[in-house]
Amino acid sequence: MDEHKRTQRQYDEKYGGKSFYWTTCPSATCFEVLKRIPPDRDLRLLDIGCGEGRNAVFFARNGYRVDAFDISEKGVEKTVRLAKEAGVIVNAFKADLNRFRLSETYDILFSTGVLHSSDPSMRNELFENYKAFTKEGGLNVFSVFVKKPFIAPGPDGDPNASPWKSGQLFTYYHDWRIEWCTEEIFDCMSSGVPHKHAVNRIIARKETSQQRADTGT
Repeated sequence: MDEHKRTQRQYDEKYGGKSFYWTTCPSATCFEVLKRIPPDRDLRLLDIGCGEGRNAVFFARNGYRVDAFDISEKGVEKTVRLAKEAGVIVNAFKADLNRFRLSETYDILFSTGVLHSSDPSMRNELFENYKAFTKEGGLNVFSVFVKKPFIAPGPDGDPNASPWKSGQLFTYYHDWRIEWCTEEIFDCMSSGVPHKHAVNRIIARKETSQQRADTGT
């Protein structure tokens, strides 16, 4: 069984139950998006690795036009179900982030706790694709797990994952306006076993052509 199928199977098992593995509460980072680019106009958002849909549905309920994908068919099914129960539409589909590339532009790209599953050899190309298909003035909002020698791997982690180094994510946005970036360590009970994660979070904005012209870049 190749890595793609192993990862898919692992998450299908997590999301196969009736309850929601990650709960239905949105990530706190979602509220940072609301503050920085509120849906007072038509805004298109892509949730990369949407899991069971907690963040995608939150954004749809708040007025964003949401697409979302996940490697898990069970996760996609739950995303659609959660959206239906909330009375909103999320265009959810199955895809592997290591294989899927954008061909349409978005105002916001959002991902939390997923990009550690990206192949390190593909990350340069992957992020160039994400940046190229973000509209001017748009945001990339990402959270990634980072490796710390004093934090053991999570008991329910992806065995094929490649955690990031501290600060590594930020270097992909050296040419964008970084509006918010943090590193934090938090307690987690996702598997029923207490453990910790270290995470880097970033909100980066793509400047407009006019802004670049004003600065001579």
